[in-house]
Amino acid sequence: MYIAQEESFGPVMVISKFKNGDVDGVLQRANATEYGLASGVFTKDINKALYISEKLEAGTVFINTYNKTDVAAPFGGFKLSGFGKDLGKLSLSHF
Repeated sequence: MYIAQEESFGPVMVISKFKNGDVDGVLQRANATEYGLASGVFTKDINKALYISEKLEAGTVFINTYNKTDVAAPFGGFKLSGFGKDLGKLSLSHF
C-alpha cells in the first residue's frame, strides 16, 4: 500500500488488518519503509503493545493514543525521518 510507505503529514492514519497472532508479519510490514518518525499501537493487551513498541523502527511509538507527548521528552525519527531530536534537554546539544 503506497500511503503506508510514505511519510505523510496531515490528518492521515493507515489502519492495517492482520490475522490474529501475526504480530511479526505486522512488524515486517510496518518496518518496510524508508521512514520512521512515529508509529502507533492500539490494543487491549499491554504486553503485546510493549513487544511491538520495542520492535518498531520509529522514533516515537504511541500506545492507545497518538501525538500526545511531553515537551520535556526528546522527539525525532529513525531512518530518513526528521532531522535529529527535537524537544527536551538533549535537543539543545544539536545547536
